[in-house]
Amino acid sequence: MPDRAIVRSDPAVPRDAAALPVAGRLENALRGRLEIASPLKRGEQATVVFDAGDGAWTFHMRGHQIRLATGRARRPTTTIIADPGTLTALLDGSLSGVDAFLSGKLRIRGNMALALELEGFDHPSKPIRFPRARRVDTGGIETFYLEAGQGPPVVLLHGLGATNASMLPTLWDLSREYRVLAPDLPGFGGSGKPFARYHPRFFARWLSSFLSAVGVERAHLVGNSMGGRIAIETALRTPERIDRLVLYAPSMAFRRLRTFVPIVRLLAAEMGALPIMIPRATVLTVLRTLFADPCRLADAWYDAAADEFLRVFASARGRVAFFSAARQIYIEEAYGARGFWHRLGRLRRPALFLWGDQDRLVPHAFARHVEAVAPRAESIVLEDCGHVPQFEHPRLTHQLVRRFLGGQS
Repeated sequence: MPDRAIVRSDPAVPRDAAALPVAGRLENALRGRLEIASPLKRGEQATVVFDAGDGAWTFHMRGHQIRLATGRARRPTTTIIADPGTLTALLDGSLSGVDAFLSGKLRIRGNMALALELEGFDHPSKPIRFPRARRVDTGGIETFYLEAGQGPPVVLLHGLGATNASMLPTLWDLSREYRVLAPDLPGFGGSGKPFARYHPRFFARWLSSFLSAVGVERAHLVGNSMGGRIAIETALRTPERIDRLVLYAPSMAFRRLRTFVPIVRLLAAEMGALPIMIPRATVLTVLRTLFADPCRLADAWYDAAADEFLRVFASARGRVAFFSAARQIYIEEAYGARGFWHRLGRLRRPALFLWGDQDRLVPHAFARHVEAVAPRAESIVLEDCGHVPQFEHPRLTHQLVRRFLGGQS
């Protein structure tokens, strides 16, 4: 955006914030963040608006440089909305943005990953539980991830069409006792999007590389939907690297409705490279179907999730990855020696399956099939719950997770 559209803030704001009114302390906190480099790469540009209601400020970021101006930029990359006190606490590092978002004190519109990156820089005084945003090369794929807490490592794996933001409730809860890592899967969010077949084997190889890249020999895995399927595949292929599995409504090979498999095989995921527009209202409608009672979640959460999906889906590589992964879920072999359900019987790592009794994507009836082929696994059906238990019933879900992860292998 041209500079003329923004009125620059007064560079003479005093550094002693104690004597300033709330708005002054907020601006002082914003200026303090100018000392931290932008998370952008060379050549990249973005604008982040901090909206406090009566006043607003904009970070103009170009590469590693940040410039502060008063007012709201037009069409910002990201908008962070909260009262002045919350924004000040967020900027001075005394409040986690994840905690503020989950508790409803803060709203995010636009590129949520950028907001997480901006908050997530390392700082000597930042509590270890506060998420830090990082990037690492995993077998040639740049992987964006959040890390929080310390203790035994736990890796969180999100579902199809989502990002690591969908695992924030679990990250925040477990970071009290564990070192929690929440990556964006390849093809999604802020991670690299190679042209590849996004099948479980691909993701399992990537996950093994990710563990090595972040210095983890052995970890617990917590996966939702497609992330649960990736966790299972990794445990089958490299059981020596996995401790325990917690699977939120994992996507399984279709046992029925396989009539269209031959047709779907003919559909190339590369068709996603064509421009495809999905109305925002459609995305919001689909998101609400993931919950038994959509009213349990604030509108701000739906807005943030819709923005993230549309942002990633707007890129050709993002669309190709989405369609490739969705295609692989449907056409995966269910039966035979190489079929999913036969292989699931070889699962030797302790596993907890959590199902929602109102899940429209992965029916809880799968529980009896899992119990038949993997009798050592534990299955719990959550009442009045849809496909995303970490958001719909966070307290109960995380009580069950902590109890299970604390068990003996």
